[in-house]
Amino acid sequence: MPTYPDAPRLDLVDDYAGVPVPDPYRWLEDSDDERTMAWAAEQAALLAAERDSWTTTEHWRERILELVSAGGIGAPTFRRQRRFFMRREGSQQFAVLCTVDPDGTERVLIDPMALDASGLTTLDAWQPSKEGDLLAYQLSEGGTEESIVRVMEVTTGETVDGPIDRARYSPIAWLPGGDAYYYVRRVDPVDLPQGEEQFHRRVYLHRIGTDPVDDVEIFGAGRVITSYYGVSVSLDGRWLTVSSQEGTEPRNDLWIADLSTSPLEAPELVEVQVGVDANTSLHIGRDGRAYIHTDLGAPRGRLLVTDPTTPTAEHWVELLTEDDEAVLEDVAVLDGDELDRPLLAASWTRHTVGEVTLHDLATGERLGSVPLPGVGTLGGLVERPDGGPLMWFVYTDFTTQIHVYSYDARTAEVSLFSSPPGSVDVPDVVSQQVIYPSKDGTLVRMFLLSQSATPDRPRPTFLYGYGGFGISMTPGFSPTALAWVESGGVYAVACIRGGGEEGEDWHRAGMLGDKQNGFDDFHAAAEWLEREGWTTRDQLAIHGGSNGGLLVGAALTQRPELYGTVVCAAPLLDMVRYSHEEPNRGGGLGPTWTVEYGDPQVPDELAWLLAYSPYHNVRRGTDYPATLFMVFDNDTRTVPMHGRKLCAALQHDTSGERPILIRSGADVGHGGRSLDRAIDEQSDMLAFIARWTGLQLP
Repeated sequence: MPTYPDAPRLDLVDDYAGVPVPDPYRWLEDSDDERTMAWAAEQAALLAAERDSWTTTEHWRERILELVSAGGIGAPTFRRQRRFFMRREGSQQFAVLCTVDPDGTERVLIDPMALDASGLTTLDAWQPSKEGDLLAYQLSEGGTEESIVRVMEVTTGETVDGPIDRARYSPIAWLPGGDAYYYVRRVDPVDLPQGEEQFHRRVYLHRIGTDPVDDVEIFGAGRVITSYYGVSVSLDGRWLTVSSQEGTEPRNDLWIADLSTSPLEAPELVEVQVGVDANTSLHIGRDGRAYIHTDLGAPRGRLLVTDPTTPTAEHWVELLTEDDEAVLEDVAVLDGDELDRPLLAASWTRHTVGEVTLHDLATGERLGSVPLPGVGTLGGLVERPDGGPLMWFVYTDFTTQIHVYSYDARTAEVSLFSSPPGSVDVPDVVSQQVIYPSKDGTLVRMFLLSQSATPDRPRPTFLYGYGGFGISMTPGFSPTALAWVESGGVYAVACIRGGGEEGEDWHRAGMLGDKQNGFDDFHAAAEWLEREGWTTRDQLAIHGGSNGGLLVGAALTQRPELYGTVVCAAPLLDMVRYSHEEPNRGGGLGPTWTVEYGDPQVPDELAWLLAYSPYHNVRRGTDYPATLFMVFDNDTRTVPMHGRKLCAALQHDTSGERPILIRSGADVGHGGRSLDRAIDEQSDMLAFIARWTGLQLP
């Protein structure tokens, strides 16, 4: 057994309405505490010593670099005669934002490395004006995701507005003419209580060239402080829509305002839905109708239409009904004089696999489908704002990089529109979707990648899962997975409850008091892989990040005998204090997630959380799997205290010989990072897994 750094245990017990909750490693919450810094330095030395036993690190680094060397391409965004898109050449650390000018000239607009050669600045979001002559873009530094908004004049590249800070996760809703936009910004934290600096968002109207101090607040005051807001303006500038949801709850309130009859600074908002347990969006089409995408009465989604002057549910007319097995994802309108009639294209995921159907725009009658390049995942459908018979979509699967395709409704043909800048040799891999029963009999789907359709012998296996926030695990090109399978391993992705693979009911079956269902689904996936001969328990590794980090943390503490190796990245692990920020550093969005997990201040919900909270379910004398925690110093979502605390608890209580380690990443956070940093993280992860599952390179 490794000799672990000293980590004093406190006799600290919190009282939650009569429930005693021990917290022996509270001191590890503070990154700036001298004891924490000393502990972290010793953990880094322990990890370095363990690395000496990893014989495959350079192999993974070189192979992953080869598999990403083709670069990448993003879907187009059209504004009149201009096109915007993201592209990464094989050698570039980040994708860059490009434009194609009306004369066909292609130019780079934003290259994060040109702005900051250190690789610490990321492009978080961008939105061109309706005319395409201006571009609002958002940058952040060091992984903090604290976006700063600026506006660029597209032709010259000159910055003409900004910076505006406190705009994390802000939409930009341009008004016609480009003189102003609506956006979302947190209020000045100077007068806020400590711990609330990340909340208190408002919707503002900003006029280009003015001081943001003078921006007019139009919405948000008096609402729950953890509310997030969406805002959009119709192409003609007449209709403003505003949505609000408390934290990450799977429901929202929605309003619409007619800007032709009320001032921009004080739009008269009319309720579309308020206090309804449903997630609903509204988009004004070129035909003047309001298109409503909702899971109200349809957990897999449906599409309805109404006149925007009568936006409430009693006026909705159903256009696309709910499918029994497929989830409605997106729609696009195809029109123009060359078509016999306007068409509606709808994209769906049927058990996570993409498909596109065609319908009569007026009635919703199904007319056919769009042929796709394969069995995989589609990006959103892209139409030209000014209309026409063409649409675009991205496609990927486990062995295919993202490509962009166009569909022409005049000829019913799908054509390749754009590809990654380079090419790469992809290994031969068999991908399949299997179905297995969970503990309660629920049938769960899992993707399986291997060198053969059936197991020839048990092999080192890498099982991944997420299971939260309605996020679906869909097929996608993964250099990590391909490198692992090419080297003789098996890679599996379990589509467990809590995700959105089967619609909103599937999500809700794995959240709040039903969170254990997702963990049971994951355990059942591991048992199926062993039972069917794909792997053994000693050869089975599990990995998850963020909410997936919580998943594998719960897996290793609930069923330590079932797993041989665990990689737990950017996790939540102390589910009693997940809503607390890190001392002296702020950050942490935990209070926005009580609608997903439960509130530890509510006794019944505290009981849910304590039942599975990994930090509170470590047992002395248990032989725990080889475990690597991966935390990031500037993570402002899942702050690094979680990995530190569970690492210390496991090191103290494990009876086994396998190591419990922690890897800390400096100057990175929860989201984007440079290519080199991402490859370093992935190669370390695979080297650790290979070491402890016994994978031998061919």
